[in-house]
Amino acid sequence: MIVAVSGGKGGVGKSTTAWNLGRELDAVVVDADLATADLPPGTGPDLHDVLAGRVEPVDAIEDVGPVTLLPCGRTLSGARASNLEELGRVLRRVEREWGRVVVDCPAGLARDVGIELRNADLAVLVTTPNEAALVDAFRAYRLTEALQTPVASAVLNKTDREAHEEVADRLGRALGVEITRVDRQQAVADAQARWMPVRDHAPDAQAVEAFRSVADRLERAQARLSGRSTSG
Repeated sequence: MIVAVSGGKGGVGKSTTAWNLGRELDAVVVDADLATADLPPGTGPDLHDVLAGRVEPVDAIEDVGPVTLLPCGRTLSGARASNLEELGRVLRRVEREWGRVVVDCPAGLARDVGIELRNADLAVLVTTPNEAALVDAFRAYRLTEALQTPVASAVLNKTDREAHEEVADRLGRALGVEITRVDRQQAVADAQARWMPVRDHAPDAQAVEAFRSVADRLERAQARLSGRSTSG
């Protein structure tokens, strides 16, 4: 299963969501933001090297605490040398070795996001309650429709439970998917600053249950897709 975590606007929590889903799903997280990577840089070869043909994908994967990561480089020259057309092959190779892959997509809806979504089995959209982020989330949703990548879940991040209940309801109706709210809480920011999943930093935080519910939804969607493939 390859899951793309997208949403359009930057700063809505895509990387945090991808990081925690990697922990919940026991998946490899691929930092596919080639120009402005947000996840740990790693200690060896990275996705830039892989997409330039210098190393194999499995040789760039490492463990960062409880999360398995294929990190991305930080240099402009590395990004320019990366062949995006190779990304699908890379993701499938990682999937064959590890079974589950979570792709942290960059902000915006440029060509690289389209390639990442096109090569994913399922998508998770992430947004915050403000208008600009919601507009970008709808744009990302339209892109997933055009690419025929099913959206398994959407995350409404940095919410106040009472103030944003109606926003969550409207968003769910508009996208036709269940909405998981992640409340604004210091534990999430503190965990991400330490490159720890929330489960391992603050196991009683509301976000732990939220990320687990998204992971459960993805597993159910994967089972349905596998059933269709088998029956077909």
